[in-house]
Amino acid sequence: MSSFNFTSLKSYFKKTAEKKSPPDVPQAVWEKPLYFIGFGLGSGAIPFAPGTFGTLLAIPFYLLLAKLSLIAYVIFLVIFIAFSSWVSERLSKEIKLHDHPGMNIDEFAGFFVTMLNAPLGWGWVVLGFILFRLFDIFKPWPIRYIDENVHGGFGMILDDVVAGLFACFIIQLTAFFIR
Repeated sequence: MSSFNFTSLKSYFKKTAEKKSPPDVPQAVWEKPLYFIGFGLGSGAIPFAPGTFGTLLAIPFYLLLAKLSLIAYVIFLVIFIAFSSWVSERLSKEIKLHDHPGMNIDEFAGFFVTMLNAPLGWGWVVLGFILFRLFDIFKPWPIRYIDENVHGGFGMILDDVVAGLFACFIIQLTAFFIR
């Protein structure tokens, strides 16, 4: 039996401590609709925890989407992931910065994946929020690998989609055993 390895946790906190102040949020967030969307409807302009605020802002949109049939939700999800990838790619090129921390349309995509076919109810929304944020923050394998090695707009979205898949799996497993 192996003991717990603190290497990845230590690495996370070291990288967090080494980070410099975040880059400025482009003024275009408040002037151009595509920037506003890419920066999580403005939530990415919040100077601390923009990913958390982006995920929180995704919740009301999820509540609207939860009324869709599973097929319609999946179709929406595929289109949203493709659109998010395109937006992320385009904005990154325009601002000349790959994966600006405030550009958090990926949090919406990840949360929507997390809640795929989730049971209805606030408890499930809270569980989905917590699970997604944990996977997105700590980035266990392969999420960290994707984050560091898959580039472009799709790469910016993919690590959050995989974090959402991990969270979705736990929600589905929990729901299976509770029912």
